[in-house]
Amino acid sequence: MSLKIDRGLFRYDFIDHHAVLCVSVDADVKEIRKRYLQIARRLHPDSNASATPGEKKLASELLSKLVNPAYEALSGDRSRTEYMIILSQMGKRLVQDSASIELTTDLARQLAAAPNIDHSYKTAIAKIAETQYNSLQQVIPIIAQISELNLVYLMRSAGKAFSNQSAAPKSAPSANTPPDTAAAPPPPPAPPKEDSAAEQYIRRAQGLIEKNQFAQAKVELQDALKLAPKSGRCHSLIGLVYLKQNQLKMAKIHFDNALKLDPTDQIAATWKPKIDKALGQQSGGSKATPSAKTGNTQPDKSGGGGLFGGLFGGNKK
Repeated sequence: MSLKIDRGLFRYDFIDHHAVLCVSVDADVKEIRKRYLQIARRLHPDSNASATPGEKKLASELLSKLVNPAYEALSGDRSRTEYMIILSQMGKRLVQDSASIELTTDLARQLAAAPNIDHSYKTAIAKIAETQYNSLQQVIPIIAQISELNLVYLMRSAGKAFSNQSAAPKSAPSANTPPDTAAAPPPPPAPPKEDSAAEQYIRRAQGLIEKNQFAQAKVELQDALKLAPKSGRCHSLIGLVYLKQNQLKMAKIHFDNALKLDPTDQIAATWKPKIDKALGQQSGGSKATPSAKTGNTQPDKSGGGGLFGGLFGGNKK
């Protein structure tokens, strides 16, 4: 049996590890490990004692060539960060190429038109996961179907608005339809508003910041700024990302912009004075950092571990 997959994200020379494990594209490491262990137990030789030699061979190939590599890519810190950055860019690329994309399954078309994309997507993924590896002969088609759902979700998250016509399967024209009417294409969907697309990036960035995934959050916010350069909220959040990465000068630039655009922005108003004070002390020869807990400036003893570990969690010790 061939393990080649040519639908969904796989069509774009991209290995969709989330589809292999049947987890949502924003699943955390704990969810990914739990799902991997479920699949590994299902494919282990001890779980297939009554299987034919051909089924045992297929189970071994699925585990070694698809499942294990997927888990390795999504569980390692460095490989996961690089993979998620590429995945984030993939959604934007798909939106640009959306005219050439045709959805092949009813489930993908339903997801394209679903009003609540997050709920519909995660519900579909969870349902498929229940039986994904029950029939080994059907695993590859099922992975392809999941990858198509991932494709739709990424496009919707990147601002793609599917019309009812583009989400529905194409049908042949009626014999009674005049030729010129039958050949007429459906009206194009209205383009998504720039503000709406920027909001998508900002929401994803906020989720990544909460998970301390700052490199990915910065990518999302940089793309948001391209669409909404005068968004004070976006400048404030990217300033916070730079702050968490100990890049005080870049943080100051964006906090300054945020306050010019929105003088009431709480994040920028809180941290901008502390950064000014810290940079002033640094230029005077004493390297100092603002304390996230007290707001006072104190010598940096973090050893490179980050300035503000207590902002979204407990203080570093």
